[in-house]
Parts: sequence; structure tokens; C-alpha cells
Amino acid sequence: MILLWRITTRCNFACGFCAYDKRVGSARYAVDPGEVERIARLAVQMTQANGQPLLLSWLGGEPLLWPPLLDLSARLARLPGLALSMTSNGTRLTDPAVVRAVVRDFAEITLSLDGPVDLHDRLRGAPGSFAQARAAVAALIAARRASAAAVKLRINVVVMRDTLPHFAGLCRMLAEWGVDEITFNQLGGRDRPEFFAGQRLSLTDASRLAAQVPALQAELGNRGVRLCSSPAYLRRIAASSRDEALPVADCRPGEDFLFIDELGRVAPCSFTGVQYGVPIAELRTVSDLAALPRLFRQARLANPASVCQDCPSTQYFGKFAA
Repeated sequence: MILLWRITTRCNFACGFCAYDKRVGSARYAVDPGEVERIARLAVQMTQANGQPLLLSWLGGEPLLWPPLLDLSARLARLPGLALSMTSNGTRLTDPAVVRAVVRDFAEITLSLDGPVDLHDRLRGAPGSFAQARAAVAALIAARRASAAAVKLRINVVVMRDTLPHFAGLCRMLAEWGVDEITFNQLGGRDRPEFFAGQRLSLTDASRLAAQVPALQAELGNRGVRLCSSPAYLRRIAASSRDEALPVADCRPGEDFLFIDELGRVAPCSFTGVQYGVPIAELRTVSDLAALPRLFRQARLANPASVCQDCPSTQYFGKFAA
């Protein structure tokens, strides 16, 4: 079971493609740490009873701007069958105390990096952010080596018109840095359509990406680095580039994946919280949590979400496949 939780919408970057760009004037939210711990413990009880492992993954905004994160993670990391994950921009991962805590308590860390120095810094609206990410990778690798920890180090790349020409070179550079895994997303247009218009992948771009990925996977694999993707994932990207809808009739909602947003709504994915979301305040027992798949199926039958007619959920299409 994967439980992905957006714990804060605060961020210190100004990414033109992201809803949580620090320049955007919308309200910022953060979750109640007591409720996070309560739900996490319920989820552990449920997955232990089912014989499933549980990966609890923090998302933002920037998760490390949420003050309770490290103390709460230290407590949760001790629970049986629970592994912790986080996606971060890396700006706080050069603080030695933070690095030690993360390497001790987390099973995997994903850092965001999109291209060469000047391009990455421009896209993220944060001068020096490439250097910070590089320093964070080095610090994490050094701390991992010193402690013999098994934390996986992953880099995620947003692929768009400006970054695509640099994608293969970036992957090779990341292999030299010593990362374990590389993932990528195509640029999405839901958050910032004004940015998307000029940077979305064309069909030619998507075809070029699909052509280079298999050979790049083999090359990186020989160097001990896993480039994640699947044929289905590349088809999803190609379909988006030509505005072709890919409906999903049954994603088995809530069975293997749950998303909780900063407002405390649990849903089958990050795109269906408004229509299918259940307030976590209503989840008082393990039975309540275990009933979510049934509730989501009923909700889909009664009121199908329009987004399911063109499913954008990367995990469904095999983003993390080898």
C-alpha cells in the first residue's frame, strides 16, 4: 500500500508550472500533525493485518518547510511494516542534522532536478537551486555511506520543451553523481495553463522521448542506475501530446494507493479529492480505513469523475516500472 500525503502547500521556490509557486497568492495550508500520526497508525494496523507493507510518502509544497516533519517521521519510522518517503527540492538537505535524520528514518528520498544549471535555476525561479540539489545529493550519499543506511536516492525530472533536449545528458550526469533511480513526469497543464501552452510536449517531442528511453534505460542500468518508465507510461505521454483521452474504467480505487491532501481528504488519487474525497476525521477505526475501496467504487458508480475519462495518474500507467 502506498499512502501519499500532501502535508503542506508552502514552498520556497517559484516554479512557473506549479500551483504552489511562492509567488501565487492563494491560501497556504498545512495538515494537523496529530491527525497525520493518528491516520498513519491506523494504516499500519490495517496493512499489518493484511500482510502488506506500507509506504508513507510526504509531498508538498516543500515537505521540509512543515515544522513537525522530522520529529513525526522519527516516531513513525519505528512502526512495524512502515517505510517513509519524501519528495523535496533539496534546499534543507545540506543541513547536517536534517541529512542525518532523513538518512536514519527514510527509505527513499526524491529530489527534483530538471536540467543544466542555468535552465534548472530559471525554471524553478530559484538562483543557486541546482547547486543546492547537487550538494544535497552529495550530503545524502556521504551520510548513507557513513551510517550504512539503505535509503534510496531518486531524482525526478519534469520533461517539457526546454528540458527534453537535455534529458539524456542530465540522466548521465546524475549517474555520475551516484543516484540510484531516475523518474520523470511530462509537464502537466492543470496547475498553470499559461505556462503549459508554451512548454507542453509536442507529438514529435513525445516520439523523441519514447525513442531514447529504452536505450538510455539499458545504458544507465549497466551503471547501476534505474531509469523508471514503461511502454504504457510512454504511450500515456504520447496520448497527452496529441490531446487523446485515455479513460480508465477501473483503477481499483483505494486498494493499493491512497492520496490525502492538505485539507484532510483521502481519495483514490490527487485528482479526485473533490468528488470522491472522504474527510479523515471520519476514519476512526481500521474498519473505516479498510472500507474506503468500497466507498470509492460506490462513488464512482453514482457520480463518475470526468478526470477518469482521461486519467492523468502517473502511477497507474507505470511511471515507476523498470
